Amino acid sequence: MKLVRIGEPGQERPAIVDETGALRDISGYVDDIAGEVLLPQSLEKLRHLPVHTLPKIDGTPRIGACVGRIGKFICIGLNYADHAAETGAAIPAEPVVFSKWTSSVVGPNDAVRIPRGSVKTDWEVELGVVIGKGGSYISEDDALDHVAGYCVINDISEREYQLERGGTWDKGKGCDTFGPIGPWLVTADEIADPQQLNLWLEVDGHRYQNGNTRTMIFTVAQIISYLSRFMSLQPGDVISTGTPPGVGLGQTPPVYLRAGQTMRLGIEGLGEQRQTTVGESL
Repeated sequence: MKLVRIGEPGQERPAIVDETGALRDISGYVDDIAGEVLLPQSLEKLRHLPVHTLPKIDGTPRIGACVGRIGKFICIGLNYADHAAETGAAIPAEPVVFSKWTSSVVGPNDAVRIPRGSVKTDWEVELGVVIGKGGSYISEDDALDHVAGYCVINDISEREYQLERGGTWDKGKGCDTFGPIGPWLVTADEIADPQQLNLWLEVDGHRYQNGNTRTMIFTVAQIISYLSRFMSLQPGDVISTGTPPGVGLGQTPPVYLRAGQTMRLGIEGLGEQRQTTVGESL
């Protein structure tokens, strides 16, 4: 299934993408794509809905983040060997974990605001993993059973805030609008192998990132197992699994975003995002 949330910010309602690509309203069955709706038994009920009889959503409504009421937005840094190389970083012995604030979450095509005074705002296409069945101390063998689905994430990053201002990475990662998620939550049964997905990103038509999840240092299963040792994972938690090479920081010389540019990015089978950058108003 491809699940989606449509409507204005804060007023999104749940929908499903039918076999023709049309959107069908499922708000008569669930209140949101969030929380317990993402449990395996709940998703199984949605699979048996008579999709072709559900109300069709016409026009081109705004698409919101494909998961609502996100509890934790957890990210993994330096998780592609070729990306670590381009930044000059050593291959990590364990996953590098940081957080994006949930206030950074926006829809896949919403504008990205460059913070006031920023000159080093960067892009990162990433595979997003949405937890369905929660748990702690999850084994690697069982880890993928805990996945509700997958999605596209743009892990927007302000490199000065992240790397030059002291403290942790988080303050360069969690600015408002720095977490576009979606367009769809593609349920796990549609993705045969999350470690064999092409992903890419363009800025103003120039392709900077062109990678594949097979070059991840830590696999999706390893990441889920690892994180569950330090925190309980819960339905609706989102994990962003790292980015392939081609970020602005890795260019020679570095290239960063400015107002008025357009990012387009996508992952095989998971859809595309498109964002325009705008300056933060004073």
